[in-house]
Amino acid sequence: MLFNALFNYFGGLLLDKHRDSLKGKGIMAISIAVNLLILGFFKYFGFVAENLNDLLGVNIPIINIGLPIGISFYTFKTISYLVDIYRGEVAAQKSPFKFLLYVSLFHHLVAGPIVRYKDIEQDIEKRKLSMESFNSGVSRFIIGLGKKVIIANQASEFSKAFLDMDYSSLPVIGAWAGILLFAIQIYFDFSGYSDMAIGLGKMYGFNYKENFNYPYIAKSATEFWRRWHISLSSFFRDYVYIPLGGNRKHQIRNILVVWFLTGLWHGASWNFIVWGLYFFVLLILEKFLLFKMKKYPSFYGEYIL
Repeated sequence: MLFNALFNYFGGLLLDKHRDSLKGKGIMAISIAVNLLILGFFKYFGFVAENLNDLLGVNIPIINIGLPIGISFYTFKTISYLVDIYRGEVAAQKSPFKFLLYVSLFHHLVAGPIVRYKDIEQDIEKRKLSMESFNSGVSRFIIGLGKKVIIANQASEFSKAFLDMDYSSLPVIGAWAGILLFAIQIYFDFSGYSDMAIGLGKMYGFNYKENFNYPYIAKSATEFWRRWHISLSSFFRDYVYIPLGGNRKHQIRNILVVWFLTGLWHGASWNFIVWGLYFFVLLILEKFLLFKMKKYPSFYGEYIL
């Protein structure tokens, strides 16, 4: 994390100085490449090596190295920082300590949401602390803790009772009960962590954007992703989908890339990649079938529909 912070701090300063030149594009490309290579080495090297060994019959040594805590989150944070500097949306942070503060904010470092520099730039420079905001933060934290401990953890124990059974002997009603309990578990687990992060931020004078907006009342998968893990969905929209061309060119390819990366971001295994591709297929079916018949709201708005 310290290397990431120092590298991107100096990268941001150089980028701010040369953003309008060809040199700026080179700095931008190199900076993002280094960030992704570091993330790829720690998170995906073993996965890639295993698959190459099986596919090509080679013997690439697999390094068992611990995954740095929060690396996915602070890597995406610093990439968004660099891109926003390049686009002229923010100025580079001159203080290395304030930039390290941005990278290392413990409130959301390990479980999100993904906080962009431009959203908390004013809070970093001059935070406003008050008993009212502190009390609001405590209340939000308690709600999140309750979601996690009282609801998510208990739902997890009950869902395991069904989903850990031998599927050949699992009754239909037990399968449905396990699936529904698992849906409750993952929502209240992740939503609870986001609430705790937002609450902790308020206690310290940071105002983070909401990360969930009642996703289970969504009318379509597209709307669901407008409501679920909003910071991740908007990251891929703004920094992958739109730069690739959005809906202006190669739209299906762009959606495929986004959902392949979304699956891969969640974990280095084929089940996550298949999960991402499942949503790609579902969203394409919605786009070309459902949305032609009904006007559902779209997460990507003008960029997809």
